[in-house]
Amino acid sequence: MMAPHKLIIGMKKYAMNLSLALLILQVSCIAQQSGMNSTDDAYAEDLTLVRPVYEAEDNDTIEMQTPEPEHTPVFAATHTVNTKVDMVLDSLDKLNQIRRFVDGFTIQIYSGPKREDALGAKAKMVKALGDDLIADIQYTQPKFRVTVGKYFTKLEAQKDLMTLREYFSNAILIPEKIPIK
Repeated sequence: MMAPHKLIIGMKKYAMNLSLALLILQVSCIAQQSGMNSTDDAYAEDLTLVRPVYEAEDNDTIEMQTPEPEHTPVFAATHTVNTKVDMVLDSLDKLNQIRRFVDGFTIQIYSGPKREDALGAKAKMVKALGDDLIADIQYTQPKFRVTVGKYFTKLEAQKDLMTLREYFSNAILIPEKIPIK
């Protein structure tokens, strides 16, 4: 059970918070009421010029007649950014022509120090899946990596990843640079 002096302090804090909340509520209500009484700032606009006119005819049908639109003069644009946008697009085009690689993904089915295990993993993949997927063996000191496929998005690689996980439980999707042909 709480000590009596702590209970009294807690009740005082609660009372202060409650009174502060009521004060804020009262001030906000007063501000709203004073804004409603001000009629000087009321918005008014006459829309009779743009409303359609309806005239009744002899055969009891009503036809809509709209006023003739006003012809406004057409002005030529003086501050355009077309030349600046063209320069940026040209620079992006040149950058894309220089680019040789794009960010993508591949599936890694083996990573380790033994070349025989890497060759075995590649043979197992070819035996299990045939020529549907192509495996590559890469050596980056001190380990061999066997990777399968080149994908632009994770979604593309997901189907093959699930198929490969049936044979290689440690198959993972890793980011890789894909060469552009």
